[in-house]
Amino acid sequence: MHTSDSAIDTHCPYCALQCGMRLRPEPGGATVAVEERTDFPVNRGALCGKGRTAPAVLSSRVRLTQPLVRTHAGQLEPATWEEALDAVAAGLARTGRTHGPDAVGVFGGGGLTNEKAYALGKFARVALRTSQIDYNGRFCMSSAAAAHQRAFGLDRGLPFPLADIPRTGCVILVGSNLAETMPPALRYLTELKAGGGTLIVIDPRRTRTAEQADLHLAPRPGTDLALALGLLHLIVAEGRVDEEFIAARTTGWEETRAAAMAHWPELVERITGVPVPRLREAVALFCAPESAMVLTARGPEQQSKGTDTVGAWINLCLATGRAGRPLSGYGCLTGQGNGQGGREHGQKADQLPGYRKLTDPAARAHVAEVWGVDPDSLPGPGRSAYELLDALGTDVKALLLMGSNPVVSAPRAAHIEDRIRSLDFLAVADVVLSETAALADVVLPVTQWAEETGTTTNLEGRVLLRRRAITPPPGVRSDLDVLHGLAVRLGVEKGFPTEPEEVFEELRRASAGGPADYSGITYARIEAEQGVFWPCPQGPEGPEGPGGSEGSPGTERLFLDRFATDDGRARFVPVSHRDAAEVPDADYPLLLTTGRVVAQYQSGAQTRRVDELNAAAPGPFVELHPRLAARIGAVEGSPLAVTSRRGRAVAPARITDTIRADTVFMPFHWPGEGRANTLTNPALDPTSRMPEFKVCAVRVEPA
Repeated sequence: MHTSDSAIDTHCPYCALQCGMRLRPEPGGATVAVEERTDFPVNRGALCGKGRTAPAVLSSRVRLTQPLVRTHAGQLEPATWEEALDAVAAGLARTGRTHGPDAVGVFGGGGLTNEKAYALGKFARVALRTSQIDYNGRFCMSSAAAAHQRAFGLDRGLPFPLADIPRTGCVILVGSNLAETMPPALRYLTELKAGGGTLIVIDPRRTRTAEQADLHLAPRPGTDLALALGLLHLIVAEGRVDEEFIAARTTGWEETRAAAMAHWPELVERITGVPVPRLREAVALFCAPESAMVLTARGPEQQSKGTDTVGAWINLCLATGRAGRPLSGYGCLTGQGNGQGGREHGQKADQLPGYRKLTDPAARAHVAEVWGVDPDSLPGPGRSAYELLDALGTDVKALLLMGSNPVVSAPRAAHIEDRIRSLDFLAVADVVLSETAALADVVLPVTQWAEETGTTTNLEGRVLLRRRAITPPPGVRSDLDVLHGLAVRLGVEKGFPTEPEEVFEELRRASAGGPADYSGITYARIEAEQGVFWPCPQGPEGPEGPGGSEGSPGTERLFLDRFATDDGRARFVPVSHRDAAEVPDADYPLLLTTGRVVAQYQSGAQTRRVDELNAAAPGPFVELHPRLAARIGAVEGSPLAVTSRRGRAVAPARITDTIRADTVFMPFHWPGEGRANTLTNPALDPTSRMPEFKVCAVRVEPA
């Protein structure tokens, strides 16, 4: 264990940077102090306010410390662990017997460690025999994942380390506000500029990140696909295509070029609102240096055409030879702490550990052998996250939920809350009594980051080790203990160990030979090497690593020699612009886009319990342009009602000229009348099944 005078090296519980930090147990051992850990390369000691205050959620004052069971009178009352686990097992088993195994659903979270994500997927398929499992990571980067797979044959958020970003010549950052969503990463952009590189930011708002840009383009929400196509059109028209790279390392260019040429600059200006001269300036900046990158985040991805939108940005990289080469390429900035690892190892409806396809007979056979079950006993693919939540109370009648809060985080949230309330049985394992946990029949209090050991995989594909620093309060158990206890009660005596390293050893075997191969990674290697990049197959003599002769060093940079497709070539995929699922009309004349603020995280279930963070961001707001405010009679700080076809939200006005006049913005961290996701549209991308969080039609008026 890495320690320094009893301090323990570990990682932040929040975003996908997984910043290194050092925890020093305080007198009494009930909580910890956070110290800088300057040796970890991702954040080099820097932490945002959420990371610095993370120990506040360890306090028994704000977190769950005993199981709760709903009584006949309808109240959640304290219970023993045996009573709670008996109730959960009985509720799940009763539903399965009465309605069939697929009437039991499992919903996971992108904050669960790899060990817990792996065990949860195995539990669904082996102990419950249900196909109905997915996780909230479907709301994070699933569109980018689908586009990655389609173009490159493999999905890893960044195919290169963050350290490469300051060394490239130009970065196009699409729909990301790094300054607020992952502040320690902003230094990579400031170092890029300090070294002579250029930064282009694409966002309908002039965010704190956009203020750093050499060029800020502010397209109308939902038009990022047209913008990328317009830039590719100009690249072709201006003779900036890398024909040699295209011939040597890609397929599908002719069809893609034809699709792009149908999106001439003046048309793209009409669609996006971005003037043609700014489009030409972006192309010049991107194509001038030897190397360049495109990085996307939720802005272009959380759309009903998110996969095609990301694909269009990948096409831009391929056409200019900015992929599969040093200091160049396309990357996705994963949001959730373990959004990457969470889907690699079995929480996603269509995947088995190692990023294997559930429909692949060879993959099923390999994983079934590790699990000691018949491959034919493994269920097929289930519903995606929103479709699973939408089916609650009708096709899916019981739900086990771990580490997610869909009452706040799901699109069309009022409808999803109704579906959750209609369940025959709901069990929630969580750290705090979230808005979703408050609706459960049984609530199980589980350990959190500083109280347990386990691995996560950050946005670079770097597998990291969080170390237990303190003992959890009496009455709190780990998610692995929960799954073990439930499996035993459901008649599966073996196969669900409670020790994280034992689970990871099984995960290594299950992932071996798969696209996300972790078989060469061990806890010891992670500690010795500051994390190990996957894929990392095991050598013939074992996972020795760089110090040994046989082990893989891990793969810090992907695609330099070949892409992960059958023929080693990247695939151009022709795409064309299409409108968002909802466009403004007379009844709903404005566009709503949603996002995060620096002091809160995701559904806010944990950060809203931290006094310092609440002081910085106490509640929701509606951001709107002064021209729009004048037109509707809005006054700074006065309540505004925002209404969509799905519902109404009310929050104070925040008037600023940093947003488009046809667009309003709301952060999505809060429940109640200011819940932004009451408004959002669950229209799904046909490939990724990602909902269209980022754009819907609304009207706004003083409340």
